[in-house]
Amino acid sequence: MPDPIDVHVGSRIRLRRTLAGMSQQKLAKALGLTFQQIQKYERGTNRVGASRLFYIAMFLGVGAEWFFEEMPEEISGFGKKGMSEGAATFQADHTMLRRETLELVRVLDRIEDKATHEAILNLINALG
Repeated sequence: MPDPIDVHVGSRIRLRRTLAGMSQQKLAKALGLTFQQIQKYERGTNRVGASRLFYIAMFLGVGAEWFFEEMPEEISGFGKKGMSEGAATFQADHTMLRRETLELVRVLDRIEDKATHEAILNLINALG
């Protein structure tokens, strides 16, 4: 079973890569890896080393700390509870990883007119 922190960091790598409109292949090529290695990082199957995370952050235009943001409380209190308890209660939230959600965020981000942007947000909220 992958470590919950590795799963979280991997999901944040995927989120940032997808929001940037970048393929796994392009990120892998920039890092001198295979796209399968990027897949393993994004799933949390393989742990990302500190130096590799630093280069991923540089290439994706964020600080390395970005990958640890929005960490669920079950993970952030991990050391206090003990490893087995934290791992057993962790459930990854995949809402932000769904392709439709990411596409919606990308399209919404491209809308420059503030009134139109707000009107679309209001519409989405009304429909939701």
